[in-house]
Amino acid sequence: MSRVFPYPLLIASLVTMWLLLTSFSLGQFIVGLAVALVAAQGMAALHPSKPRLRRWDLIGKLVVTVLYDIVRSNIDVARILLQGSRRPNTSGFMAIPLELRDPTALALLAVILTATPGTAWLDYNASRGTLLLHVFDLVDEETWYELIKTRYEHLLMEIFE
Repeated sequence: MSRVFPYPLLIASLVTMWLLLTSFSLGQFIVGLAVALVAAQGMAALHPSKPRLRRWDLIGKLVVTVLYDIVRSNIDVARILLQGSRRPNTSGFMAIPLELRDPTALALLAVILTATPGTAWLDYNASRGTLLLHVFDLVDEETWYELIKTRYEHLLMEIFE
């Protein structure tokens, strides 16, 4: 059964998303199921490693923290853009050393930082364990360093490593 349905949660999620984006009909369900099965077979061919979660209870805290930071960052970026030329541009690049090594946790950190307005994950050097980050409003590097290390990396390490 696991050969036909290698990732049942992925299949269910894709079928649900397909039905939400189209109409709820038998034909759309069949097409959505076919697309989901092909996607799941493609995913199985990649042989991704299964993430090992140590602390499920901290996922809610991470979600709330990220959502709060995204809303706050949206407000900050909008304020900067609305001020226009009255405020000097202070964007810049930062290299941040990371202790995080779990591939799933690193991917999640990349999604978090890129989804937060005003930041972009540019590069990760695995041999040195450093992240290259672009920050739209880089006034204080130490603040950003502490934000990433204490709010995100520490929490992701507790969840995954």
